Amino acid sequence: MFRLFDLSLQLNGFPMKEAKAELRKIVSLSEKEHETFLENKKVEIVNFHLQNNPFYQELVGSNATNWHDLPVLNKRNLQKPLLERLSNGYSPKNSYVNKTSGSSGDPFIFAKDKYSHAITWASNIYRFDWYRIDFNSSYQARFYGIPMDFIGNKKERFKDFLSHRFRFSIFDLSDYVLEGFLKHFRTKKFDYINGYTSSIVLFAKYLKKKNIILKEICPTLKVCMVTSEMLFEDDKILLEQQFGIPIVNEYGASELDLIAFQNPQDEWQVNSETLFVEILDENNQAVPNGTSGRIVITSLFNKAHPFIRYDIGDIGILDEKSTLKKPVLKKLIGRTNDIALLPSGKKSPGLTFYYVTKSIIEDDGNVKEFIIKQTKINTFEIKYVSENELNSKQIQKIETAIALYLEPNLKFSFIRKKALKRSKRGKLKQFKSMI
Repeated sequence: MFRLFDLSLQLNGFPMKEAKAELRKIVSLSEKEHETFLENKKVEIVNFHLQNNPFYQELVGSNATNWHDLPVLNKRNLQKPLLERLSNGYSPKNSYVNKTSGSSGDPFIFAKDKYSHAITWASNIYRFDWYRIDFNSSYQARFYGIPMDFIGNKKERFKDFLSHRFRFSIFDLSDYVLEGFLKHFRTKKFDYINGYTSSIVLFAKYLKKKNIILKEICPTLKVCMVTSEMLFEDDKILLEQQFGIPIVNEYGASELDLIAFQNPQDEWQVNSETLFVEILDENNQAVPNGTSGRIVITSLFNKAHPFIRYDIGDIGILDEKSTLKKPVLKKLIGRTNDIALLPSGKKSPGLTFYYVTKSIIEDDGNVKEFIIKQTKINTFEIKYVSENELNSKQIQKIETAIALYLEPNLKFSFIRKKALKRSKRGKLKQFKSMI
């Protein structure tokens, strides 16, 4: 079979054969061998950047004698020109260069050397293969944003062609547009769905209203991978019901790799082949498995740019049964900058508001989607899209539940919208604090 996807990467200078071969070796290691591999890779990548990267040399200084002395990087450290952060011998011309989505509020340009980018793709290919998805032959229904300018749009469409995918632009998700989506599923032989959680959930709600199971009108569908936004348990159940296929939760970062990917045993398996993932407390100390903390990640292969002990801005918990070879993410709590500070002094993950509100607001299927914004310490704004306006009884129910789960005497304004504003890439930010 003609492998267009692999060939396009190879022609762009990404050594896929070598990367796939190395990944196969890493995957086959025993637990003990993996421990040795990990220690060696950590030492190797740190030494490489200390010897070849002036930006990292300056950051570390002369005090680091062991792993735990190394500084924890954050996105603000990296908001300086890319040329000042690249290792000796690397340039934008001989590296893969891209920009983070900025969903954390701190976008920056990053680079990966070509081998590091190849092994990132090898890691993606390996995980998707758990569900019999082959990037060269499997046809993807892609729920993503797309650049609106002519050249950007055409470039993205060409990438879609090479990657054997059909893109559903998610900037307009009105019923009329969703009906158009449905027509494509009736006529195209899609193998899998991939894209932003909120837009895929919205499509599933539309299917529920129409009493349609997607697998019945598109029998070739095998699996759906959702990414970039929180997947709540009740949304997962809705997707499984309306699509009639397994739903896979994906967690990744463009500057790194896939961080965690739900395996066929329903565990959120952390990538331990190309990354080293730590969960740290406020003092940068590792917390025991089962305890929440900041997700801090080291890219084991990227020589062009240091991502060593890099705080990605998320809070999570590793499962107690995790091992170095097979870490399992028990829970992703949300972003560190999505914390609501309340009048009592209490700090609460903003997604708690979202979750409590969600459990009430969507009971009857009237509200399609919503976002919450904290505008003052005691004031919140809830923007929502619905067929009918929320009545005083429903609003009272939401306010009572939030008082019970969080604290009383908070003020809310409810604003009905025709559509919610998404980021340039099509993401929907579920909670945002302006404080």
